[in-house]
Amino acid sequence: MNFIALKMLMGNRAKYLGIIFGLAFASLLITQQSSIFVGLMTRTFSFLTDTSLPDIWVVDKRVQYVDDLKPLKETESLRVRGVEGVAWAVPLYKGMLKARLPNGNFQTCNVIGLDDETLIGGPPKMVEGKLADLRQNDAVIVDSISVKGKLARVLPDGRRVPLKIGNTMELNDHRAIVVGICQVQRPFQSQPVVYTTFSRATVFAPRERKLMSFVLAKAKPGQKLHELCQRIEKRTGLAAYTPEKFKDLTVKYYMKYTGIPVNFGITVVLGFVVGIAIAGQTFYNFTLDNIRYFGTLKAMGTTDLMLLRMILLQAAMVGSIGYGLGVGVASALGSLFGKTELSFRMPWQLLLFSAVAVMIICTASAAISIRKVVRLEPAIVFKS
Repeated sequence: MNFIALKMLMGNRAKYLGIIFGLAFASLLITQQSSIFVGLMTRTFSFLTDTSLPDIWVVDKRVQYVDDLKPLKETESLRVRGVEGVAWAVPLYKGMLKARLPNGNFQTCNVIGLDDETLIGGPPKMVEGKLADLRQNDAVIVDSISVKGKLARVLPDGRRVPLKIGNTMELNDHRAIVVGICQVQRPFQSQPVVYTTFSRATVFAPRERKLMSFVLAKAKPGQKLHELCQRIEKRTGLAAYTPEKFKDLTVKYYMKYTGIPVNFGITVVLGFVVGIAIAGQTFYNFTLDNIRYFGTLKAMGTTDLMLLRMILLQAAMVGSIGYGLGVGVASALGSLFGKTELSFRMPWQLLLFSAVAVMIICTASAAISIRKVVRLEPAIVFKS
C-alpha cells in the first residue's frame, strides 16, 4: 500500500511539485524569519557573552537591560570587593562616544573601559596585537568588522582603506592610537566597539560625577552565586546578576518594550497560513483527482484506517521534502548574510520549531483529504 500511495502522489507531477513548493516556502519563511529574530535577541546581550570571565555583574537597581547604563560611584567596586565570598571586583566603563576619523567624518562608537591593572572584561579574541598593549599611551583596540567598515577611511572613488595598527583617531577630541584589532560579536546597534583602559575612558568621556557603568565580580571557589548575589545586594544596595540572569533580563526588556516580537511573529504566522492555504488546497485537489483510485481500493476491501495511513504517508513525504528544501535555502541565506549587519542564528530548537510547524501544516492539509476519502462510497467507481 505504501508503494501505491507514493505512486499516486508522484503520478500528478504538477500537483506534487505544487505541494512541495507551498511547504518549502512556508518552511523557508518560518525558519528564516525566526532565525533573524533569534539573532537579534542574541545581539542584545552580545557584550555579556564577550565578557565571560566575571561570575556576577553589579549594576544600579534601576537598570533594566545591559545597555541601560546608570553610572555608579567608583567606590562601589571597593564595597563589592569587601563582601564575603568575592574573590575580586573591578570597575568597567561602557558608553557611546563620538570618534572623529582621519578623513573628518564622525562615527558613534561603543567604548569599553577595562580595569587598568587587570584588564578584565577585554575582548574574547585578539586578531592583531595584544591586550596588554592597552597600557600604552592613548591606546585603543577596535573590533575587526569596524576597521573594514564604519571606521575605514573612504577614498574619493568610494574605496575603503581599513583602519590599521598605528593609525590614529579622536575620541571626544582626545587622540586615540590603534594598538590592536579584536574579534567580538556584533552589538545590537551595530556600532564599532572600542576597548581602552578605565582611566583613559573616563578622560575620553564627558566629565560627570559618576562614570563607572558596572562592577565585575568573581566568586571564590565553592560559593553559590545566587546567595552571593543576595549578599552583595544587601551590603551595597545595588543589583547583582549572574550573566545568565542579566541576559534573561535584557531579552525580556526587548520582548516587552519593542515591536520586534510582534513584527517577526506576524511574518511567521503569515508563512504558516500561506503554507496551509497552498498545501491544503493543492493536496485536496490531488485527492479529488485520485478519488476513483481511493474508491477502487475501498471496493477491494481496504479499510479506512489503511487509507488514512496512505494519505498521512503522502503528507509526510511532501512535508519532509518541503521542510528540507526550506531549511536548506534558509541556511544558505544565513551563510551568505551571516557576516553582514543582518543577524542570523539557527539553533537546533528553532529547527525543531520549524519542523513542528511544517508537520502541523501537513496534518491540517491531510485532514481535509482524509475527511473526503473516509466519506467516500465505493460505488463511485462504477459511475461514469
